Amino acid sequence: MSELIDNSAHRIRTLKTIIKRLHAGESPEAVKAQLRALVRETDYTEIVAMEQELMAEGMPVEEIRGMRDLHSQVTREILVQLAPASVAPGHPLDTFQRENDAIGGVLGRMRAAMAALEGLDDGGPGGKPLMEWRQAYNDLMDIEKHYQRKENALFPKLEAHGITGPSKVMWAKHDDVRALLKDLGAALSVQEATAGEFKLVAATAGETAAAAVEEMIYKEENILLPMSRNTLTEDEWADIWLASPRHGWCLVEPLDGYRPPEQVVKQGLKLKGGEEVELPTGVLALKQMAAMFNTLPVDITFVDAGDRVAFFSEGPDRVFARTRAIIGRKVQHCHPPKSVDTVERIVGDFRAGRQDVAEFWITLHGRFVHIRYFAMRSEEGEYLGTLEVTQDLTRLRALEGERRLLEYDTPGKGEGA
Repeated sequence: MSELIDNSAHRIRTLKTIIKRLHAGESPEAVKAQLRALVRETDYTEIVAMEQELMAEGMPVEEIRGMRDLHSQVTREILVQLAPASVAPGHPLDTFQRENDAIGGVLGRMRAAMAALEGLDDGGPGGKPLMEWRQAYNDLMDIEKHYQRKENALFPKLEAHGITGPSKVMWAKHDDVRALLKDLGAALSVQEATAGEFKLVAATAGETAAAAVEEMIYKEENILLPMSRNTLTEDEWADIWLASPRHGWCLVEPLDGYRPPEQVVKQGLKLKGGEEVELPTGVLALKQMAAMFNTLPVDITFVDAGDRVAFFSEGPDRVFARTRAIIGRKVQHCHPPKSVDTVERIVGDFRAGRQDVAEFWITLHGRFVHIRYFAMRSEEGEYLGTLEVTQDLTRLRALEGERRLLEYDTPGKGEGA
């Protein structure tokens, strides 16, 4: 055992020495050869330990952050590829991994659209490839929920075990990715640009952003998630599971199967008044409140003051389908590009206090649908968010005369059709 420990310590020292040379300006190709000669293989624990030691010795986090992609480049060939951990469907680790698969799929669509632009005349419009690229970008922006769950639910649990590298370095890399995606979004939003100009965007901002997202996926799959799986307790994973809905899920929603420890769930659901909510006009049990929202003959969606979808009702006959993957997503990314200006105007007018209600009515698949948006405010006038209420009015518009006697529109239970 002591030999294995010594070997591991030696590998960590070797990694640290070579990474320092990389930071001092040596080329990645020059240090790769020596690294391969001295270290045949390593795993995520030694990579993390090396970074922790560098920080402990005073190397600025910003410097480690700035060179981390080069670290990955020179260590990738010796890093042992570990098989994905076997966990129950719906376990936070499973959801993180499935999200990474979905993000990779979106990147594939984005790259395919950028490649398709090459076949267009430089002076013409972007056409279908540009439309598909914009849609893929819009979907990719769901990555914010993935990053927020890492930052606010996963990283604190690792810190409790003394592992501070991810929150200090990887969080900063998240911000780098966010900045790259923001720049790409600004370039894609230009309406009058030619296909030739968008080709230039693809080769620069598009490829840079895609590569940064892919690099983050690699680090998660080969370092962060294996380390988290072997470090955190089941109660800590349950805490992450409980905290996740407030941030939402990226592109996919959790599968059924994972069941956290009961004592953690009860603690997570405990309210000041037990399992009841006291309101100015009455008291409701949590299960009564959930049933009430899902029984109302309207669809409700709530967007918080930060423009993120925070809640929706799950009635049996929703007009517009919703999945849990929408929770935490920016409302601007939940609409097609042609509608975003209208969404931003409504939210902006509500936030500024210029308006309180916006309504629309449309014919959808033969149904007459009424859609209303309400500004929600506190008693002090603070903007709390926007409530969307959607209702199928087809049957109500067709009513005539009166009904004064009891008459059910559907057979009673056991009465047959």
